[in-house]
Amino acid sequence: MRIPVVRHSSRRRRARWRRVVWVAGETLVTVGVVLLLLVVHQVWWTNREAKEGAEREVWALERQWGEGGVESGGGGADPPDAGDPRTAVESGTTVPSASPDGSPGVARPRSGTGDGTARPDWSRAYAILTIPRLDLRVPVAEGTSRSRVLDKGYVGHYRGTGQPGQAGNFALAGHRNTHGEPFRYINRLRPKDTVEVETGSAVYTYVVDRTLPRTSATDTSVIRPVPHSTVHPSRGYTDPGYYLTLTTCTPEYTSRYRLVVWGRLVSMRPR
Repeated sequence: MRIPVVRHSSRRRRARWRRVVWVAGETLVTVGVVLLLLVVHQVWWTNREAKEGAEREVWALERQWGEGGVESGGGGADPPDAGDPRTAVESGTTVPSASPDGSPGVARPRSGTGDGTARPDWSRAYAILTIPRLDLRVPVAEGTSRSRVLDKGYVGHYRGTGQPGQAGNFALAGHRNTHGEPFRYINRLRPKDTVEVETGSAVYTYVVDRTLPRTSATDTSVIRPVPHSTVHPSRGYTDPGYYLTLTTCTPEYTSRYRLVVWGRLVSMRPR
């Protein structure tokens, strides 16, 4: 009977491999835990933090307006004024009255840049967006900076587009996922759903008119004064008006495409 001979070099190699496997396993577990914590932070904690901050900003604006303040949340310039409150009623729906040139008589700013646009505070919210169908009430701030606006749970106003109630296109952007995700469910909006925009001097009501489920992230025509899509030419408008545009990323948890919801201004009432 032959007795097997165990070489010490073979033992050392097996011991080294066991250590390598053990270290690799510990590393993978550690990496997995770190990734899990990052996901929890990104998906849960940022949502909680941003939502709470956005709610506080809404309360601050409401308290300021209730006390008679008309400036934006950070003490910026006056938001658009209510202007002439005369209205006409068509089919039971209140719409802005017509001005001498035939266009709706909507708000005009009390103070601005001289070209008819107000100077919102760049660092604080100056309006509140309310969407009843989504049970959403969120502050609106100027610009679409991630760090200063969107990641705070706010909805951001595209600089260069119209202000609430003004002719043209009041265009907004918001996160669909994480950081409060205010626009997560705007794909659920349907024609005739209402969207309200409140400022310190007036409340503007828009009605959802059209939806563009998916377009390129570079399709900037969707936020032009007469919004339309260059990627999908049949989608959008051809005539000047008083529009609202909501944009967000799609599909969820990606930023490859954009989801667009359009609405028209149907009424304005002074606060």
